[in-house]
Amino acid sequence: MSSTPEQSLLSVVPVVPVVVIDELAHAVPVARALVAGGLPVIELTLRTPVALDAIRAIADEVPEILIGAGTIVTPAQAAAAQDAGAQFLVSPGATASLLAAMTATGLPFLPGTATVSEVLAALEKGISELKFFPAEASGGAAFLKSIASPVPAARFCPTGGITAATAPAYLALPNVGCVGGSWLTPADALATEDWPRIESLARDAATLG
Repeated sequence: MSSTPEQSLLSVVPVVPVVVIDELAHAVPVARALVAGGLPVIELTLRTPVALDAIRAIADEVPEILIGAGTIVTPAQAAAAQDAGAQFLVSPGATASLLAAMTATGLPFLPGTATVSEVLAALEKGISELKFFPAEASGGAAFLKSIASPVPAARFCPTGGITAATAPAYLALPNVGCVGGSWLTPADALATEDWPRIESLARDAATLG
């Protein structure tokens, strides 16, 4: 949310790993593999029963990573994520009550937007760093390029359907600071506990910026 580069969530890494954890035992090894690959940030989505415990484990055991909670869709989740140790929040959309709850935590957050009106509504509230979701389904890099001139104050982390091949087109845009990527932690790599593969994918993504 801050406009200063050293505090901006959009300026930490070129690709923010968006991770779904089904097995709690996978949380810490995944985080360590991402750090080893040069991406010391993780957005762990609240889509599974173990998500909050996974955030706690990573916060406790991998302090060198910036741990965020994604898929915040209710006010209660914002508070729960903060209590678990999340250092930033990400939501797929932005209702008034959700924005109020995320603001109340005092944590930096990226509220989801998909239309120009939603972007303008966020800017009216003083929020200029936003998630663009679902990116590919909502117009992709072409959409963000088209609004860079009329809405220059907004900066984005597009997420949703982005791949290693399409990420550079987003990162080349002046209003994109980073992208969110789920390709860094594929389900089969998690299932087989192939941490070296995840580290390698992270290393490749770290060079995209």
